[in-house]
Amino acid sequence: MKKTAVSKNEMPYLRVGYGESLILIHGLGEIKEGWGKQFELADQYDLIVPDLRGHGDNLRMDGITIKNFAKDILSLLDELKIESAHICGMSMGGIVVQEIYRQAPERCLSLILVSTFYHAPAQFRTIFFPVRKARALLLSSEEQKLMAAKTCLYSWKLENMEAFFKFYKPNKEAYVKSMEACLEIDNRSLLPKIKVPTLVIGCQYDSITPVWIQILMHEQIPNSDLVIFQKSGHIAKLEVTEKFNHTLRHFLNENGLTEKAG
Repeated sequence: MKKTAVSKNEMPYLRVGYGESLILIHGLGEIKEGWGKQFELADQYDLIVPDLRGHGDNLRMDGITIKNFAKDILSLLDELKIESAHICGMSMGGIVVQEIYRQAPERCLSLILVSTFYHAPAQFRTIFFPVRKARALLLSSEEQKLMAAKTCLYSWKLENMEAFFKFYKPNKEAYVKSMEACLEIDNRSLLPKIKVPTLVIGCQYDSITPVWIQILMHEQIPNSDLVIFQKSGHIAKLEVTEKFNHTLRHFLNENGLTEKAG
């Protein structure tokens, strides 16, 4: 795996491959290396995989907001002189994808929204956040990781659990701040305005972002595609890797600049 580089605004990232740029944005508590099973796409695409603030090698704890996550990635694209890219995000990363489109739609060749959501009702924030915050702060790191694994994964077989533990490394402070930021979003008015090719991915047994949320997102985003993976929990890129990668490759090949030029 390529050595980690660091941007001018202190964002660590991996970059590997050639072709049109594809940004891969991790979820809450994850690290950039969690996209390792997708690095086979580097045979066709220039993969850029950052650590968001407070995650992985990114030690910045100030300004943890969805807006700043998006700004950091757009600044990285500026630094790398990339005019536009395909933007893919899972869970919290999918919320960041939506914010990138809000801030700079012209920079987005396409959007891939994986196991994510677009709106958190006030009642949900009132009930959900205090419970998750207490769990994050009071449980030991190992207890939190085990609970997260059993919540996120459809199959608890040893291979999946070990892979999850390897790439799920939440910092308690950043975790709480990031979770709170996620629960403040309201993109109901944004989705109907999305004009680039968009793929919405959901999972049959996702208990974090139930599949009906993905269906609603698909219905609100004009001309979007919807794929629902069976026998997968929240993390399809880990549990159904082959199908996940094939789906991404097919969508990207159908909606890339080369395809459009042809």
